Amino acid sequence: MSQAGAPVELTIAFSVVTPATERLDRYLADQLSLSRTQAARLVAAGAVLVNGRPARASHTLARADRVELRLAERQPVRELRPAHIPLTVVYEDEHLAVLDKPAGLVVHPAPGHWDDTLVNALVARGTDLGGGVAGRPGIVHRLDRDTSGLMVVAKTDLAHRRLGAAIAARRVRRSYAALAWGHLDRSPTVIEAAIARHPRDRKRMAVLSQGRPARTEAIVVARFGPVDLLRLELHTGRTHQIRVHLEHAGHPVVGDPVYGGGGSRRISGTGRRVAEALERATPRQALHAAALAFRHPATGEPLEFHADWPADLRGALLVVGGEELVARPAPLRYLLFFNRDG
Repeated sequence: MSQAGAPVELTIAFSVVTPATERLDRYLADQLSLSRTQAARLVAAGAVLVNGRPARASHTLARADRVELRLAERQPVRELRPAHIPLTVVYEDEHLAVLDKPAGLVVHPAPGHWDDTLVNALVARGTDLGGGVAGRPGIVHRLDRDTSGLMVVAKTDLAHRRLGAAIAARRVRRSYAALAWGHLDRSPTVIEAAIARHPRDRKRMAVLSQGRPARTEAIVVARFGPVDLLRLELHTGRTHQIRVHLEHAGHPVVGDPVYGGGGSRRISGTGRRVAEALERATPRQALHAAALAFRHPATGEPLEFHADWPADLRGALLVVGGEELVARPAPLRYLLFFNRDG
């Protein structure tokens, strides 16, 4: 694990774009992927300013506040090493790039994955990356390691600021395809439940009353034996939101090792055999970021991108949908997944 030459002092600034008021420690924890305790310690150490002044961890932020994190000690900056990992680029110009991320690829460097992430692959490709905190240049939003699909990265500071603001203001449409155990009682179903770190397992998230507000809309696209194929619209962007919300609703994502809620054992009767076959055929969580729509941060032009059902989950679709469906080059399009009225 190499590091760049000399240590440097680091200042990270945020312009608050959350649509609702929020505590300073909770906001910092979310932005920097810290626990609230870690965030509160930074505040207590005087490393955080709000509009140029020290603040308490309990300070309530308002829209357009400016938050600055200043690390008092000199901190080494880790070198972003290039990694020659194949990437599928769906769209690119001088301001941004839209990628179809494969499952298994971590988005940005973190403990355990310093040199084999999407960011490292973009560095190897020679892609300019703008904005973002140290070690995460260009990253506007994230996908879980084992979730595939569409992501946008910023190549300029302006693009990063405007795309980040658009996501916070819910002007970016993000649609996910998922196989979920069981069948929703109604479609669409709106799941509104606050999400926070699990109090005993810090690697998990959970529905907790003291968490951050979160809203997911689930639409049934097709019903197959023991599962529904869902289109999921994100109205907020909490960590593991879809997976946590579907588990909370009693319909966890097929193949989810963390929030699976018992997997095929949830299914009884004649569907049990199909459910067990589906579980064997699903190599990871059956969740895919299939559609992404937003206005171009520089030109204002509306952009929309689609990524059909991924190859590594074709076996799962074969078990429930049959050969005729899987033989089609674009099964989601055939099932009218991208039809917003569907």
